[in-house]
Order: sequence, then structure tokens, then C-alpha cells
Amino acid sequence: MKHIHVLGICGTFMGGVAVIARELGFKVTGSDQNVYPPMSTYLESQGIEIIQGFGVDQLDLKPDLFVIGNTMKRGEPIVEAILNQQLLFMSGPQFLEEVVLRQKWVLAVAGTHGKTTTTSMLAWVLEYAGYQPGFLIGGIPQNFGVSSRLGKSDFFVIEADEYDTAFFDKRSKFVHYWPRTVILNNLELDHVDIFENLAAIQKQFHHLIRSVPGEGLVITHQGDQNLEEVLAKGLWTPKVSFGHQGDYDYELLAPDSSAFKVLHQGREMGEVYWKMLGEFNIENALAVIAAAKHIGITETLACEALCQFLSPKRRMELRGSVNGISVYDDFAHHPTAIAKTIAALRKKVGSARILAVFEPRSNSMKLGQFQQNLAEAMQIADQIFLYEPPHLAWSVETAFEQSQRPYCIYHDVDALAKEIAAFSRDGDHVLIMSNGGFGGVHEKLLKALAK
Repeated sequence: MKHIHVLGICGTFMGGVAVIARELGFKVTGSDQNVYPPMSTYLESQGIEIIQGFGVDQLDLKPDLFVIGNTMKRGEPIVEAILNQQLLFMSGPQFLEEVVLRQKWVLAVAGTHGKTTTTSMLAWVLEYAGYQPGFLIGGIPQNFGVSSRLGKSDFFVIEADEYDTAFFDKRSKFVHYWPRTVILNNLELDHVDIFENLAAIQKQFHHLIRSVPGEGLVITHQGDQNLEEVLAKGLWTPKVSFGHQGDYDYELLAPDSSAFKVLHQGREMGEVYWKMLGEFNIENALAVIAAAKHIGITETLACEALCQFLSPKRRMELRGSVNGISVYDDFAHHPTAIAKTIAALRKKVGSARILAVFEPRSNSMKLGQFQQNLAEAMQIADQIFLYEPPHLAWSVETAFEQSQRPYCIYHDVDALAKEIAAFSRDGDHVLIMSNGGFGGVHEKLLKALAK
């Protein structure tokens, strides 16, 4: 039995790769700088030994292969030792490509926003239809309770991230996946720490398109100009579109988007009644229905499956309600996603107060790429609470000084939680947005409200 050692194992992607490798019969060990639950306990429950830190003594494990995550950098002693001793290594995406994906019908979901939710939907529709797919998702879909599995069929559903592969491979991860069915949700500038401009991201998406076979299918968001420019660079595969006036369209049956009718080229194919919010999630669903159709699942059956779909964790997840105050956790960290998330909640709650709570945590946010758009993105909230982390490259105060909504800024998470609790009243909806743990503010707020 071959032995792999995974460097950076506690990230969602690398942890998912490790679990799939274990299912394949590999002996798997790994290490990370920050080893803590739930990922650490989940990996250990799968029989995977985890080491804290990246000590050079890990070479004494003598694995057959080091699988290196994209958080590892040149200058890290263990990386330098692997290079100097000419030990065998590869990236997580390459390992997945060579060991799993080359034997599968890959259904990939790419785009700036909505990848995790859409990938979760697609995996669930295949599961509901009896396909028992493998999957690797950048979150935990509640219909499954795990973020990855090998599956028991020839189908594999994957969240196709455009972030770079490794320190030695600066291409996007998704160029390793060779999908037969690919969803392109949308495309905007993001990840400015690795992409100098939008054109650089579009180039990577073009590389993805070049890898889809002629007998495959490209499913694209109707009217997304940035995606249209990518497709104009070359398309060798049939294409269907989704969204208003696309091949797959919809008709709202409820103003909060909790029910809709699915149309294919103007013909009604089914209805969906679900717990999701926002028209952007309906568009995600249309893309999923088109992808499922490509492998033989009817639109009617896909609609039936979506009625039982549960949102992944941290996607408008209700963390608790105390004294009539609802606290939500959402991964939104880009102005477009923030605006759409707040708008979806507004349609659900009507005139009730929305308290928007935000932490600028992504690399693009820390660098100040979106500071001019943040205040506008939150303008339909009633009150804005902002956390300014230390060493931020820009001023939150300056970014919000023209805000039309009242806001306050905090430099301490405990003080932030206490102030939100003091300000809140029965009927309020507190929407906490961050792509990190946000210092445990969700639990701190719920405890403060309970007092």
C-alpha cells in the first residue's frame, strides 16, 4: 500500500483529497500549521494521522509521495528539504487528476460566486437520481455531511476553483480536472493577490474551456459579458445557457424565491419549492438542471431533487434564534455576493431590521481591492457593524464615510458582539459575513443575546 504525506492537509480541498486517497487504499498522513476541529477530528476519524507544523523531521516518515498544498511556500524548511533531496512530490489537483479524475466523467462548477452551493446542488441531484457520485466541495453540503467522497460510479462532481495550484504550478486548480460537463456561473475580478487583472483570470478560464471535449457540454450564464469574452477566444464544445432569456429560464412563484417554475426554451419542465433564498440561487439551480440533463437525468427528476436540497453550511446558515433575534452565518466576501445576499434576506424578512456584520478577511479584501464598493453593497441593511482587523492596508472609516446607512467600526470581536447584542431587538435579523471564523463572533453573539 503506497503512503502519501499531505502538506497543508487541514484546508477543505487538501483534506478532501486526503479522504479520497484513504478510500482508495493509500496510507495517508499529513501536517498543517493550524490543526484544530472540525477538520482535524474528521480526518483522524478517517484513520489519517495529522502532525502539527511542518518540521523537517516529517521526512523520516519516508512516504512514497508528498502531496503539497498551495499554502506551502518556498523558504519553508520542509519544502527546501524535499527539493534538495529530489523527493517525489506533486500538487493536490495533480494527484486528484492522475489518481481519480482521469477515469471519471467529471462535472465541474467554476465561477467567482456560488461554486460551493451549485456543486452541492449538483452532487445532490445525482445522488437523488441514484448515480452515487464522487465529489469534492469547498464546504460541507448538509445533504451529505461530508465535503468529499470517492463515490460508487463513473461520475465525479467537483468545485472548480480558479485559485493557483501550488508554489511550483501557478495555473488555476481547475486546469487539472478535464471536465466533460462544466458550469460557468459568472466571472468577476477576484483573488487580486495572484491575478493582476480580470484578463488574467479570463485566460485561465479559457484554458479550462480548451480542456472540455467536443462531446462534452459548456453551461454558461446568459448575458455575463466577462464569460462571453472568454467564450469568444474559442469554443469547441456545445453550449447551453441559463438565466433570463437563456435556454433554461425561470418564473417566480414566490417573491422570496422559495418557489419557481423551470422553463426550457419556453416550455415548462417542473416546479421547485425549497428553503433557499435569492434569485441567484435559482440561477444556480438552472445550471444544475442543465448539467444533470447532460448525463441523462430529466428536468422533472432534477426539480424533484432540488425540493429536498439543503444549503451548505455557512451559506445563509441560521446559527440560532434568541429572544426573537435570528443570527445568520454567510461566506459572502465580495461586494457582488454581499449585495445579493442582503437582497435575498430582505425579500424574505420584508420590513424587519437587517443588521449587517462584516469582516474584510479575504486576500483581495485585505489589499483593498473592493473598498470603494463595500458601502453600496450594504445599503439595504438597516445598520452596519464593521470589524477592522489589525494591519489592514486601507481604512474602513474612509470606505464607509459616504454610506447612506448608519455604521460603526470595531477593533475587538468581543466588543463587537456585545454591541450588536445591546442594539438588537425582537424581530431583528443579524447577518454575519466573513470567509473565516471571525473570532467566533457567532457564538459570542448568541451567548450575549441569551444573557
